[in-house]
This record gives sequence, structure tokens and C-alpha cells, in this order.
Amino acid sequence: MKEPLEKAQACVIWMHGLGADASDMMGLADQLMIEDAVLRHVFLDAPRRPVTLNGGMVMPAWYDIYGLDLVDEEDKAGVEESESLIRKVVDAQYNFGFRPHQIFLAGFSQGGAMALHTALHMTDRLGGVIALSAYLPLVKHNKPQLDKNTPIFMGTGQFDPLVLPKWTQQSKDWLLAKGYNEVSFHQYPMEHSICFEEIKDLSLWLNKQVQGVLQ
Repeated sequence: MKEPLEKAQACVIWMHGLGADASDMMGLADQLMIEDAVLRHVFLDAPRRPVTLNGGMVMPAWYDIYGLDLVDEEDKAGVEESESLIRKVVDAQYNFGFRPHQIFLAGFSQGGAMALHTALHMTDRLGGVIALSAYLPLVKHNKPQLDKNTPIFMGTGQFDPLVLPKWTQQSKDWLLAKGYNEVSFHQYPMEHSICFEEIKDLSLWLNKQVQGVLQ
């Protein structure tokens, strides 16, 4: 956890990508250009589990991946298990005194998928959702409850060979069709990564959302 010197105005809960750990998201948080916002950052580590796509190798993963087509066959039990873990962390932040509109769920790749999935099953309006190089898993099973006015930032690489741009686009279109009109969608000339332009855009967006929390 990264705690500000002053009292935090909002809390960002970060989830890393497949095979990574919390330090990946710590590095990203350090690069954000947050001038006026005082944020608490909470960095989560995924459970270690065998990943079928990687020959059953045990690694940090929010859920199993069965093949290269991430949206064809999905690990529903794994996604729901990780959702429960993330919800417990959100509840812990409520106990610290944060209100739902002060909470942001954020992640990269698998972590971004979990941020979207978990947020959509929450009934209150969150401060926002950040999904970087990610897609929405379990779309066929998803019955969203999240307040439609919740801001969502989605960033994707135009040449991403892992989380294909069409999957991110389909997730964005699904959100819009469900009435989530506060989606800020950005594409960048990169592969499965994060670039400086994305960090700039995310910083501007996050500053704006946190200022809205304070009004």
C-alpha cells in the first residue's frame, strides 16, 4: 500500500497482469502525474495457480487461461474466486472510511479484466474503473449492477497480440450497449504494454475524476 502524506481523498486498488506481481502496478502508480489529487494506492497480488496456456506452470494469475482465444473458453470459477478476493479488499477500504464514490478499481491485462468484472457487480457508483490492455470476461454471464454513471477508462494497444484490439473494442461496445456512457476509450500505437501517452491520458482522467469526488 502506498499512503499519501496528507489524508487520502480517494483510493485506487490495482491488479497486475498474468505472471506479474504488485510491483508492476507500483511502478505505474509512481509514473502518474497526479498534481491535485491525494490518493491511497493499494496493490494486490493474484493467487498462484497453474495456467493451462503455459503448460500448467504455477504463477500469479487471477484466473486460468485455457488457450490463445481468451474469450472462447473461460475459467468462470477462477474469475469469481478472484472477484471475491477483490471485494474483500474494497470492503476493507470502506472500513477505513472511504465511500464507494472514492474507490477506483484498476488493472492491466488480466488485472484490468478483473477490475471491469468486479466493478460491474457492485451496486454503488464507484469513483471509476481503469482497464488497461484488458477485456471484459464472462460477458455471457454478466448481469451488470454498477451505476451507469460510473466513469470507465479503457486503454489498448493497436498491435496487441495477446489481448486483441477487437476484444477490447467489443468490451467497450458491450458497455455502451448496456448504458455505460462514461467510457473514455483510447488506442495507442503499441503492443501489450503501457506507453507515455497512455500515462498522460490516464493522469488527466484520474485527476478529473478525483476532483469530481471532492465536489
